[in-house]
Amino acid sequence: MKELINAIHKIMQQEIIKLVISNKMNVDVTYNKITFVLKENDAKQYYQIEKSTDKQVFHENIDMDILEEKLLEYVSSNYKQVDAWSNVATFELKISKKGKVHLGMKKSDNVKLVNKEHNKEKNYILKEGMIIEPLIDLGIFTKEGRVVNSKYDKYKQINRFVEIIDDEIKNNDFKELTILDFGCGKSYLTFVLYYYFVQIKKINVKMIGLDLKEDVIEKCNDIAKKYNYENLHFELGDINGFKYNNKVDMVITLHACDTATDYALYNAIKWDSKMIFSVPCCQHEINSQIKTESLSILTKYGIVQERISALMTDSVRANLLECVGYKTQLLEFIDISHSPKNILIRASKVNISVDKREKALAEVNALINQFNLNPTLFNLLKKDNLI
Repeated sequence: MKELINAIHKIMQQEIIKLVISNKMNVDVTYNKITFVLKENDAKQYYQIEKSTDKQVFHENIDMDILEEKLLEYVSSNYKQVDAWSNVATFELKISKKGKVHLGMKKSDNVKLVNKEHNKEKNYILKEGMIIEPLIDLGIFTKEGRVVNSKYDKYKQINRFVEIIDDEIKNNDFKELTILDFGCGKSYLTFVLYYYFVQIKKINVKMIGLDLKEDVIEKCNDIAKKYNYENLHFELGDINGFKYNNKVDMVITLHACDTATDYALYNAIKWDSKMIFSVPCCQHEINSQIKTESLSILTKYGIVQERISALMTDSVRANLLECVGYKTQLLEFIDISHSPKNILIRASKVNISVDKREKALAEVNALINQFNLNPTLFNLLKKDNLI
Protein backbone atom coordinates (compact mmCIF):
# COMPACT_ATOMS: atom_id res chain seq x y z
CA MET A 1 0.00 0.00 0.00
CA LYS A 2 2.88 2.36 0.80
CA GLU A 3 4.31 1.84 -2.70
CA LEU A 4 0.95 2.67 -4.25
CA ILE A 5 0.52 5.80 -2.12
CA ASN A 6 3.98 7.03 -3.10
CA ALA A 7 3.36 6.34 -6.81
CA ILE A 8 0.04 8.17 -6.80
CA HIS A 9 1.56 11.06 -4.88
CA LYS A 10 4.30 11.34 -7.52
CA ILE A 11 1.68 11.56 -10.27
CA MET A 12 -0.15 14.24 -8.33
CA GLN A 13 2.90 16.51 -8.36
CA GLN A 14 1.75 17.58 -11.81
CA GLU A 15 -1.58 19.13 -12.83
CA ILE A 16 -3.35 16.19 -14.39
CA ILE A 17 -5.41 16.86 -17.52
CA LYS A 18 -6.82 13.38 -17.86
CA LEU A 19 -6.55 10.13 -15.91
CA VAL A 20 -7.93 6.66 -16.68
CA ILE A 21 -8.27 3.77 -14.21
CA SER A 22 -8.72 0.39 -15.89
CA ASN A 23 -7.99 -3.37 -15.85
CA LYS A 24 -10.20 -4.70 -13.04
CA MET A 25 -8.65 -7.09 -10.52
CA ASN A 26 -11.83 -9.17 -10.23
CA VAL A 27 -15.31 -9.46 -11.72
CA ASP A 28 -17.01 -8.09 -8.61
CA VAL A 29 -15.63 -4.58 -9.21
CA THR A 30 -18.56 -2.41 -10.33
CA TYR A 31 -16.97 -0.21 -12.99
CA ASN A 32 -15.00 -1.36 -16.03
CA LYS A 33 -13.24 1.96 -16.38
CA ILE A 34 -13.11 5.25 -14.46
CA THR A 35 -12.01 8.43 -16.25
CA PHE A 36 -11.12 11.77 -14.67
CA VAL A 37 -11.05 14.84 -16.95
CA LEU A 38 -10.05 18.36 -15.96
CA LYS A 39 -12.89 20.78 -16.71
CA GLU A 40 -13.51 24.49 -16.33
CA ASN A 41 -16.80 26.27 -15.67
CA ASP A 42 -17.09 30.00 -14.92
CA ALA A 43 -13.32 30.19 -14.34
CA LYS A 44 -13.48 27.39 -11.76
CA GLN A 45 -11.58 24.18 -12.45
CA TYR A 46 -12.79 20.77 -11.33
CA TYR A 47 -12.59 17.12 -12.35
CA GLN A 48 -15.46 15.30 -14.00
CA ILE A 49 -15.50 11.57 -13.22
CA GLU A 50 -17.04 9.19 -15.73
CA LYS A 51 -17.65 5.68 -14.37
CA SER A 52 -18.57 3.04 -16.97
CA THR A 53 -20.32 -0.30 -16.55
CA ASP A 54 -21.34 -2.62 -19.40
CA LYS A 55 -24.65 -0.79 -19.82
CA GLN A 56 -24.44 2.59 -18.09
CA VAL A 57 -22.24 5.62 -17.57
CA PHE A 58 -22.34 7.64 -14.34
CA HIS A 59 -20.98 11.16 -13.89
CA GLU A 60 -19.74 13.01 -10.83
CA ASN A 61 -17.90 16.31 -10.39
CA ILE A 62 -15.24 16.74 -7.68
CA ASP A 63 -12.98 19.53 -6.48
CA MET A 64 -9.40 19.45 -7.72
CA ASP A 65 -7.89 19.04 -4.26
CA ILE A 66 -9.48 15.63 -3.62
CA LEU A 67 -8.29 13.96 -6.83
CA GLU A 68 -5.48 12.12 -5.04
CA GLU A 69 -7.85 10.87 -2.35
CA LYS A 70 -10.38 9.65 -4.94
CA LEU A 71 -7.70 8.00 -7.04
CA LEU A 72 -6.37 6.02 -4.07
CA GLU A 73 -9.91 5.06 -3.06
CA TYR A 74 -10.72 3.60 -6.50
CA VAL A 75 -7.39 1.97 -7.31
CA SER A 76 -6.65 0.27 -3.98
CA SER A 77 -7.32 -3.49 -4.38
CA ASN A 78 -9.65 -2.89 -7.34
CA TYR A 79 -7.67 -2.05 -10.48
CA LYS A 80 -4.29 -2.92 -12.01
CA GLN A 81 -3.61 0.12 -14.19
CA VAL A 82 -3.66 3.92 -14.14
CA ASP A 83 -2.77 6.09 -17.15
CA ALA A 84 -2.41 9.84 -16.58
CA TRP A 85 -1.50 12.87 -18.67
CA SER A 86 -0.27 16.33 -17.69
CA ASN A 87 0.90 19.17 -19.96
CA VAL A 88 4.44 17.84 -20.09
CA ALA A 89 4.40 14.19 -19.02
CA THR A 90 2.62 10.87 -19.46
CA PHE A 91 2.39 8.37 -16.58
CA GLU A 92 1.69 4.63 -16.61
CA LEU A 93 1.12 2.93 -13.27
CA LYS A 94 0.76 -0.86 -13.17
CA ILE A 95 0.11 -3.21 -10.26
CA SER A 96 1.14 -6.88 -10.59
CA LYS A 97 -0.83 -9.86 -9.28
CA LYS A 98 1.51 -9.93 -6.28
CA GLY A 99 0.84 -6.26 -5.55
CA LYS A 100 4.14 -4.89 -6.86
CA VAL A 101 3.79 -1.31 -8.12
CA HIS A 102 5.60 -0.05 -11.21
CA LEU A 103 5.37 3.61 -12.27
CA GLY A 104 6.65 4.71 -15.65
CA MET A 105 6.94 8.33 -16.72
CA LYS A 106 8.04 9.97 -19.93
CA LYS A 107 8.20 13.59 -20.94
CA SER A 108 5.70 14.41 -23.67
CA ASP A 109 3.94 17.42 -25.12
CA ASN A 110 0.25 16.85 -24.42
CA VAL A 111 -1.01 20.22 -25.68
CA LYS A 112 -3.15 18.49 -28.31
CA LEU A 113 -4.70 16.34 -25.61
CA VAL A 114 -5.47 19.46 -23.55
CA ASN A 115 -7.23 21.05 -26.49
CA LYS A 116 -9.07 17.83 -27.27
CA GLU A 117 -10.38 17.42 -23.74
CA HIS A 118 -11.46 21.04 -23.50
CA ASN A 119 -13.18 20.79 -26.87
CA LYS A 120 -15.06 17.73 -25.63
CA GLU A 121 -16.73 19.94 -23.04
CA LYS A 122 -20.16 20.27 -24.61
CA ASN A 123 -21.19 23.88 -25.03
CA TYR A 124 -24.77 23.36 -23.90
CA ILE A 125 -27.29 26.18 -24.25
CA LEU A 126 -28.54 25.33 -20.75
CA LYS A 127 -25.24 25.07 -18.93
CA GLU A 128 -24.61 23.23 -15.72
CA GLY A 129 -24.40 25.87 -12.99
CA MET A 130 -27.34 27.93 -14.28
CA ILE A 131 -30.12 28.23 -11.72
CA ILE A 132 -33.23 27.14 -13.61
CA GLU A 133 -35.66 26.87 -10.73
CA PRO A 134 -38.33 24.58 -12.25
CA LEU A 135 -35.61 22.06 -13.10
CA ILE A 136 -34.59 22.07 -9.44
CA ASP A 137 -38.21 21.32 -8.50
CA LEU A 138 -38.37 18.56 -11.10
CA GLY A 139 -35.18 16.94 -9.78
CA ILE A 140 -32.86 17.55 -12.77
CA PHE A 141 -30.65 20.13 -11.03
CA THR A 142 -29.47 20.44 -7.45
CA LYS A 143 -30.02 23.75 -5.65
CA GLU A 144 -26.51 24.74 -6.74
CA GLY A 145 -27.37 24.20 -10.41
CA ARG A 146 -25.49 20.91 -10.73
CA VAL A 147 -26.97 18.03 -12.69
CA VAL A 148 -28.26 15.20 -10.49
CA ASN A 149 -26.21 12.13 -11.48
CA SER A 150 -29.21 9.91 -12.16
CA LYS A 151 -30.72 12.62 -14.41
CA TYR A 152 -27.66 13.25 -16.58
CA ASP A 153 -29.13 11.49 -19.62
CA LYS A 154 -32.34 13.49 -19.24
CA TYR A 155 -30.26 16.68 -19.03
CA LYS A 156 -28.49 15.81 -22.30
CA GLN A 157 -31.79 14.96 -24.01
CA ILE A 158 -33.30 18.30 -23.00
CA ASN A 159 -30.28 20.23 -24.22
CA ARG A 160 -30.24 18.35 -27.51
CA PHE A 161 -33.91 19.19 -28.09
CA VAL A 162 -33.26 22.88 -27.30
CA GLU A 163 -30.24 22.92 -29.65
CA ILE A 164 -32.31 21.56 -32.53
CA ILE A 165 -35.01 24.18 -31.95
CA ASP A 166 -32.39 26.91 -31.57
CA ASP A 167 -30.89 25.92 -34.92
CA GLU A 168 -34.32 26.21 -36.55
CA ILE A 169 -35.28 29.63 -35.18
CA LYS A 170 -31.90 31.40 -35.16
CA ASN A 171 -32.39 32.93 -38.61
CA ASN A 172 -35.91 34.18 -37.84
CA ASP A 173 -36.89 37.30 -35.96
CA PHE A 174 -39.79 35.92 -33.92
CA LYS A 175 -41.43 38.36 -31.52
CA GLU A 176 -44.03 35.94 -30.21
CA LEU A 177 -44.91 32.26 -30.56
CA THR A 178 -47.74 29.95 -29.56
CA ILE A 179 -46.45 26.47 -28.73
CA LEU A 180 -48.30 23.24 -27.94
CA ASP A 181 -46.58 20.32 -26.23
CA PHE A 182 -48.54 17.11 -26.79
CA GLY A 183 -48.05 14.37 -24.20
CA CYS A 184 -45.99 16.67 -21.98
CA GLY A 185 -45.72 14.22 -19.05
CA LYS A 186 -43.74 15.69 -16.16
CA SER A 187 -42.92 18.60 -18.51
CA TYR A 188 -39.14 18.74 -18.15
CA LEU A 189 -38.98 19.88 -21.74
CA THR A 190 -41.95 22.27 -21.52
CA PHE A 191 -40.49 24.22 -18.61
CA VAL A 192 -37.05 24.33 -20.19
CA LEU A 193 -38.40 25.60 -23.51
CA TYR A 194 -40.43 28.28 -21.75
CA TYR A 195 -37.26 29.38 -19.92
CA TYR A 196 -35.25 29.23 -23.15
CA PHE A 197 -37.69 31.35 -25.16
CA VAL A 198 -38.53 33.90 -22.46
CA GLN A 199 -35.26 34.24 -20.53
CA ILE A 200 -32.63 33.47 -23.17
CA LYS A 201 -34.22 34.40 -26.53
CA LYS A 202 -36.49 37.15 -25.11
CA ILE A 203 -39.45 35.95 -27.19
CA ASN A 204 -42.99 36.26 -25.87
CA VAL A 205 -44.51 32.78 -25.88
CA LYS A 206 -47.79 31.20 -24.98
CA MET A 207 -47.27 27.53 -24.16
CA ILE A 208 -49.81 24.80 -23.50
CA GLY A 209 -48.89 21.34 -22.23
CA LEU A 210 -51.36 18.52 -22.81
CA ASP A 211 -51.40 15.17 -20.98
CA LEU A 212 -53.79 12.46 -19.78
CA LYS A 213 -52.61 12.31 -16.16
CA GLU A 214 -54.57 14.62 -13.87
CA ASP A 215 -52.03 14.63 -11.01
CA VAL A 216 -49.20 15.53 -13.40
CA ILE A 217 -51.19 18.41 -14.91
CA GLU A 218 -52.01 19.75 -11.45
CA LYS A 219 -48.39 19.61 -10.31
CA CYS A 220 -47.11 21.31 -13.46
CA ASN A 221 -49.66 24.11 -13.19
CA ASP A 222 -48.59 24.63 -9.57
CA ILE A 223 -44.94 24.94 -10.59
CA ALA A 224 -45.83 27.38 -13.37
CA LYS A 225 -47.76 29.56 -10.89
CA LYS A 226 -44.96 29.35 -8.33
CA TYR A 227 -42.53 30.97 -10.76
CA ASN A 228 -45.04 33.39 -12.28
CA TYR A 229 -44.91 31.75 -15.70
CA GLU A 230 -48.11 33.51 -16.70
CA ASN A 231 -48.19 32.30 -20.30
CA LEU A 232 -47.49 28.65 -19.52
CA HIS A 233 -50.35 26.37 -18.52
CA PHE A 234 -51.27 22.69 -18.68
CA GLU A 235 -54.49 21.00 -19.70
CA LEU A 236 -55.94 17.52 -19.28
CA GLY A 237 -56.75 15.97 -22.62
CA ASP A 238 -56.09 13.44 -25.38
CA ILE A 239 -54.02 14.26 -28.45
CA ASN A 240 -56.68 12.55 -30.55
CA GLY A 241 -59.53 15.04 -30.85
CA PHE A 242 -57.90 17.99 -29.07
CA LYS A 243 -59.42 21.27 -30.27
CA TYR A 244 -57.65 24.63 -30.33
CA ASN A 245 -59.10 27.48 -32.35
CA ASN A 246 -56.25 29.99 -32.34
CA LYS A 247 -53.06 29.94 -34.40
CA VAL A 248 -50.30 27.55 -33.38
CA ASP A 249 -46.74 28.33 -34.43
CA MET A 250 -44.96 25.29 -33.05
CA VAL A 251 -45.97 21.76 -32.07
CA ILE A 252 -43.64 19.55 -30.04
CA THR A 253 -43.94 15.96 -28.87
CA LEU A 254 -41.44 13.97 -26.87
CA HIS A 255 -42.05 10.21 -26.89
CA ALA A 256 -45.76 10.34 -27.72
CA CYS A 257 -46.56 6.64 -27.95
CA ASP A 258 -47.45 4.86 -31.19
CA THR A 259 -50.25 6.63 -33.14
CA ALA A 260 -50.38 9.52 -30.63
CA THR A 261 -47.50 10.95 -32.67
CA ASP A 262 -49.64 10.69 -35.83
CA TYR A 263 -52.50 12.63 -34.23
CA ALA A 264 -50.07 15.28 -33.01
CA LEU A 265 -48.63 15.68 -36.53
CA TYR A 266 -52.13 15.72 -37.99
CA ASN A 267 -53.22 18.52 -35.65
CA ALA A 268 -50.05 20.49 -36.43
CA ILE A 269 -50.80 20.20 -40.16
CA LYS A 270 -54.44 21.26 -39.68
CA TRP A 271 -53.29 24.33 -37.72
CA ASP A 272 -50.76 25.14 -40.45
CA SER A 273 -48.05 25.27 -37.78
CA LYS A 274 -44.79 26.87 -38.84
CA MET A 275 -42.61 24.29 -37.05
CA ILE A 276 -42.92 20.71 -35.79
CA PHE A 277 -40.48 18.88 -33.52
CA SER A 278 -41.41 15.30 -32.69
CA VAL A 279 -39.54 12.39 -31.08
CA PRO A 280 -41.76 9.32 -31.71
CA CYS A 281 -41.98 6.29 -29.44
CA CYS A 282 -43.30 2.73 -29.54
CA GLN A 283 -44.12 2.42 -33.25
CA HIS A 284 -46.39 -0.64 -33.01
CA GLU A 285 -48.88 0.06 -35.79
CA ILE A 286 -46.88 -0.92 -38.88
CA ASN A 287 -45.25 -3.80 -37.01
CA SER A 288 -48.71 -5.33 -36.56
CA GLN A 289 -49.63 -4.79 -40.24
CA ILE A 290 -46.51 -5.51 -42.26
CA LYS A 291 -46.81 -8.38 -44.76
CA THR A 292 -44.82 -9.06 -47.92
CA GLU A 293 -44.10 -12.02 -50.13
CA SER A 294 -41.22 -10.77 -52.27
CA LEU A 295 -39.33 -9.20 -49.34
CA SER A 296 -40.24 -11.67 -46.60
CA ILE A 297 -36.60 -11.65 -45.45
CA LEU A 298 -37.47 -8.37 -43.68
CA THR A 299 -40.32 -9.98 -41.72
CA LYS A 300 -38.76 -13.40 -41.13
CA TYR A 301 -36.95 -12.37 -37.95
CA GLY A 302 -38.90 -10.60 -35.18
CA ILE A 303 -36.20 -8.13 -34.16
CA VAL A 304 -35.55 -7.14 -37.78
CA GLN A 305 -39.27 -6.68 -38.45
CA GLU A 306 -39.63 -4.53 -35.34
CA ARG A 307 -36.76 -2.22 -36.31
CA ILE A 308 -37.71 -2.04 -39.97
CA SER A 309 -41.29 -1.21 -38.96
CA ALA A 310 -40.15 1.63 -36.69
CA LEU A 311 -37.98 3.11 -39.45
CA MET A 312 -40.76 2.74 -42.02
CA THR A 313 -43.18 4.49 -39.66
CA ASP A 314 -41.01 7.58 -39.38
CA SER A 315 -40.10 7.56 -43.08
CA VAL A 316 -43.81 7.56 -43.97
CA ARG A 317 -44.45 10.41 -41.52
CA ALA A 318 -41.59 12.47 -42.93
CA ASN A 319 -42.77 11.97 -46.52
CA LEU A 320 -46.37 12.82 -45.64
CA LEU A 321 -45.20 16.06 -44.04
CA GLU A 322 -43.40 16.87 -47.29
CA CYS A 323 -46.59 16.12 -49.18
CA VAL A 324 -48.41 18.89 -47.29
CA GLY A 325 -45.67 21.49 -47.61
CA TYR A 326 -43.10 20.88 -44.86
CA LYS A 327 -39.35 20.69 -45.34
CA THR A 328 -38.68 17.62 -43.21
CA GLN A 329 -35.58 16.05 -41.69
CA LEU A 330 -35.05 12.95 -39.57
CA LEU A 331 -32.27 13.71 -37.10
CA GLU A 332 -30.43 11.67 -34.49
CA PHE A 333 -31.85 13.02 -31.25
CA ILE A 334 -29.50 11.29 -28.81
CA ASP A 335 -26.90 8.55 -29.13
CA ILE A 336 -28.55 5.17 -29.68
CA SER A 337 -26.59 3.76 -26.71
CA HIS A 338 -28.76 5.93 -24.43
CA SER A 339 -32.09 5.13 -26.07
CA PRO A 340 -33.20 3.21 -29.19
CA LYS A 341 -35.90 5.87 -29.65
CA ASN A 342 -33.38 8.33 -30.99
CA ILE A 343 -34.98 9.85 -34.11
CA LEU A 344 -36.40 13.37 -34.11
CA ILE A 345 -38.69 14.63 -36.86
CA ARG A 346 -38.01 18.30 -37.61
CA ALA A 347 -40.38 19.99 -40.05
CA SER A 348 -40.79 23.62 -41.13
CA LYS A 349 -43.47 25.06 -43.41
CA VAL A 350 -41.98 26.19 -46.72
CA ASN A 351 -42.89 26.30 -50.39
CA ILE A 352 -42.28 22.80 -51.71
CA SER A 353 -42.66 22.21 -55.44
CA VAL A 354 -45.54 20.13 -56.75
CA ASP A 355 -43.05 17.64 -58.21
CA LYS A 356 -41.42 17.01 -54.83
CA ARG A 357 -44.80 16.63 -53.14
CA GLU A 358 -45.98 14.15 -55.76
CA LYS A 359 -42.75 12.15 -55.54
CA ALA A 360 -43.01 11.99 -51.73
CA LEU A 361 -46.59 10.72 -51.96
CA ALA A 362 -45.69 8.18 -54.66
CA GLU A 363 -42.98 6.77 -52.38
CA VAL A 364 -45.49 6.40 -49.54
CA ASN A 365 -47.98 4.64 -51.81
CA ALA A 366 -45.28 2.28 -53.09
CA LEU A 367 -44.33 1.31 -49.54
CA ILE A 368 -47.96 0.86 -48.51
CA ASN A 369 -48.63 -1.42 -51.50
CA GLN A 370 -45.44 -3.44 -51.08
CA PHE A 371 -45.96 -4.16 -47.38
CA ASN A 372 -49.80 -3.98 -47.10
CA LEU A 373 -49.74 -1.04 -44.69
CA ASN A 374 -52.52 1.18 -43.40
CA PRO A 375 -50.82 4.12 -41.59
CA THR A 376 -52.92 6.37 -39.36
CA LEU A 377 -51.45 9.70 -40.53
CA PHE A 378 -51.96 8.70 -44.18
CA ASN A 379 -55.63 7.92 -43.51
CA LEU A 380 -56.23 11.12 -41.54
CA LEU A 381 -54.77 13.31 -44.28
CA LYS A 382 -56.56 11.42 -47.06
CA LYS A 383 -59.91 11.73 -45.26
CA ASP A 384 -59.51 15.52 -45.23
CA ASN A 385 -58.34 15.60 -48.85
CA LEU A 386 -54.95 16.98 -47.80
CA ILE A 387 -53.08 14.41 -49.89
